[in-house]
Amino acid sequence: MSLERGYVQASRTETGRLLATLAATRSGTIAECGTGCGVGAAWLRSGAPKETRVITAELDPELAHGVMDMFADDDIDVMHANWTSLAEHAPFSLIFLDAQSAKSWPREEIIELVETGGMIVLDDFTPCPSWPPLDRGRVDTLRLEWLSDDRFTTVDVMVAEDTSVIIAVKR
Repeated sequence: MSLERGYVQASRTETGRLLATLAATRSGTIAECGTGCGVGAAWLRSGAPKETRVITAELDPELAHGVMDMFADDDIDVMHANWTSLAEHAPFSLIFLDAQSAKSWPREEIIELVETGGMIVLDDFTPCPSWPPLDRGRVDTLRLEWLSDDRFTTVDVMVAEDTSVIIAVKR
């Protein structure tokens, strides 16, 4: 389904392994904002304990229903809905979302969905060794907000030469 929709690669293997590892430490409910072709949700489910609920929301009806069919026999709840619909299933012990999507979503609303001790995981950052973090020669304000927010203990993890992931744990 991903190649048919123009996705050469959805969640990268390096990011997926990190998601599975983080999910393995979670209980309760974990969520993904933006299902896409279901790759991220599959990585989360592969690592999460059996009793941990995995839920994902996708606005595109064709993608959402395709992933629903694909996961019909798996333990992943797929919603054809905007990410804000996840609020009815909160609080979450982990939320995964794409950094590009996070730029257009209200940060405070995302934060409210996570329980104390819960994680927010954002992928698809360009690695940057400097401070403040830069992206294409400009201050990366999204990354800076997450790394400097006192409500979280946050790390920027380089998962491959060309990509990093922010992991923010709510205090």
